[in-house]
Amino acid sequence: MPGLLQSLRETLGTEARPTAIQASSMKHLLKEHVEGEKYKEFLLASETGSGKSIAYLLPVLQDLKRTEHEQSNTIAHHSSRKPLNPRALILAPTHELTRQLASFAKSLSHVIKLRVMCASKANTPSTAKSSGTASKMKGKFEGAGASSGAEFVISKTSRGSRPVDLLVGTPMKLLEMERGRGWNWEERARERAMKIGKKAEEHEDVKEEDGGDKEPPREFWIDEPEMGLENVQWVVVDEADVLFDPDFQESTRMLLSDIAAARGSPVPVIPSSALSSTPDSETSAQPISYPFNFLLTSATIPTSLSNYLSNNHPSLTRLASPRLHHLPSTLRTEHTSWTGGNKSADIERRIRRVWSEDALVHSKTATGPGPIKLSKLLVFCNKRHKVEQLAAFLDGRGIKCVALTGSADARKRGSNHHLDGFLKTGGPEATGPGLSDPAQTPHVLVTTSLLSRGLDFSPMIKHVFIVDEPRNMIDFLHRAGRAGRAGEAGKVVVFGRAKGRGSGRTEEVKQRVRAVAG
Repeated sequence: MPGLLQSLRETLGTEARPTAIQASSMKHLLKEHVEGEKYKEFLLASETGSGKSIAYLLPVLQDLKRTEHEQSNTIAHHSSRKPLNPRALILAPTHELTRQLASFAKSLSHVIKLRVMCASKANTPSTAKSSGTASKMKGKFEGAGASSGAEFVISKTSRGSRPVDLLVGTPMKLLEMERGRGWNWEERARERAMKIGKKAEEHEDVKEEDGGDKEPPREFWIDEPEMGLENVQWVVVDEADVLFDPDFQESTRMLLSDIAAARGSPVPVIPSSALSSTPDSETSAQPISYPFNFLLTSATIPTSLSNYLSNNHPSLTRLASPRLHHLPSTLRTEHTSWTGGNKSADIERRIRRVWSEDALVHSKTATGPGPIKLSKLLVFCNKRHKVEQLAAFLDGRGIKCVALTGSADARKRGSNHHLDGFLKTGGPEATGPGLSDPAQTPHVLVTTSLLSRGLDFSPMIKHVFIVDEPRNMIDFLHRAGRAGRAGEAGKVVVFGRAKGRGSGRTEEVKQRVRAVAG
């Protein structure tokens, strides 16, 4: 479509060529829907940084625009009193990723004039649902904000005035909009009580997107639903290996089931045990046929996801790039050893070494006066308290950091400004005094698995430090893949023990990293 081509040229330049997964997607998904033809079911699987967002956004946006006139003629048959009635949904595991995807979708669709909205906005109700003292009202609003992740709620004055073609959000947030805010507060309270005393380290930060670890208010209400699902014709599950992980699959499957029911073709909610069953096992459910186009994307296909798709979507077409489950070819790996002393000091020394190398390159290539462009670095830890400890140490040594975990206050502001300078924006590079000084402007981002999924980081991030042993190679691939994206050069530095206790594990990690780096 000419409008999409124009936006692509503006975004990527005139010399851009499709990656393997983008070429496969355009070959199979840009075909017009034929009357009576079954809805499309595809999995797009490709290594990190290979442009999967473009691979699914182009066919979705083109089809939405192509059918816009057709939809306007038939909308009376699927009318809804709810203020939002999107025609396509994109599901993603974190609010940061939903915001970035929505921004990218807007940049691609600004010429063809489609309406894109992100569900992750920091607005809360302005009036209470029940009477009481001011202090009681304040407590209820604070509790409500915590439970919903300070996400966006449509005010009464805007009802009926928010047309939208594509809506992006986390599954739990979209369920909240479709069922009514507060629909599961009682269930959350029960689940939280059951979790007391249990450790849930795996995906500990991503879990907070569902609000499962947050204290619900003692008093609650169920708000009116804000979104109708009758018109949904496309559903994209981004980072499907997370959203169909046993820890998160329930909200994903519930939302998919609600969409199918709203469109008049109910499907059962597959039991949680289905993801762990083997193909053709006796416990597998009947094949599911959703009444909408169903796309999944992922940089990895773990066994659980593969089995789930084989059992419940046997006709789904899998499109995979040749380098699936490998690091980008432009990303080099390096292993470095702890000195046996202060690990935080070791990390500081390695950071300053990167900047010394930047200064050396600048001295050889600079054509005139100007500040040295120092690389920005992304540091992954396994636990939140390590993130906070390392960031505090580096700040004390004159290296300004952004420390981000699932409970960080900055995440509740409804935008990605807490990641300014680290995410790829597509706009002009910021300039000004102090921006090149790591003592004034953050050049180091310290986080957990929270930011390892899907986010497109700035080309200024050329180094990823992995300071705790990765739990598995899937986790490693996602963390390391935040650098070396879209053909850019990058390096992942893995810290470990050279000798003594734990050195055997370090050597095992080296061997497994070599396998995915080949």
